[in-house]
Amino acid sequence: MFHAAIFDMDGLLIDSERTIMRAWIESAHSFGISLRPDAYASVVGRAEPESTQILASLLGGTEAFLAVRSRAADLLSRENRDPVFALKSGVRELLALLQSMKVRCAVASSSSAAEIRHRLGAVDVLPHFRAVAGGDEVPRGKPDPAVYRLAAARLGVPASACLAFEDSENGARAALAAGAQVVLVPDLRSPPEAVARSSVRVLRTLTEAIEFVPGWFATSSGA
Repeated sequence: MFHAAIFDMDGLLIDSERTIMRAWIESAHSFGISLRPDAYASVVGRAEPESTQILASLLGGTEAFLAVRSRAADLLSRENRDPVFALKSGVRELLALLQSMKVRCAVASSSSAAEIRHRLGAVDVLPHFRAVAGGDEVPRGKPDPAVYRLAAARLGVPASACLAFEDSENGARAALAAGAQVVLVPDLRSPPEAVARSSVRVLRTLTEAIEFVPGWFATSSGA
């Protein structure tokens, strides 16, 4: 049994990846640049420095990247307010169950720690998490394991005692490299067969995870 749960955020807890991808593709098109969904998907789960480098290469250089990024930010904003993304199916119910079992929960995301708190606060689930670890707090982003190791350390447990919930290949590889086991809930694309085989389960939604929780987690006596 596991003693803690660590979650990715974008594409897993919050339905944001498709919205962001559409903004980037539409913005690239407005500058006459073709950006395919499968090419954009290669940055999913990566921290900002790595995703910036990949997108700049895909778009034809730094100047094009900056122009497209600015246009995408405009599309994602509404009257200068941050976009509000909806929770994905089963999130609230799963987190409530884990809380009732006193399972420690954290977020390990490629987004910055401030952005994690902002987005999870906006959808009213931040109190479910004892710790967050952001891509801006580690030297390298996913698939490097550093952000998962940081999240586990902040929960006060070894990564091997954690079950990670991920939607992307990069995230799953990061969790596995940290020593955690993984439940995959794919979002933008299906995982490679090798990653799927290394996972505890591959599910369609987090709703499906609820029935397995009593068998996955030991009930904690901690507050």
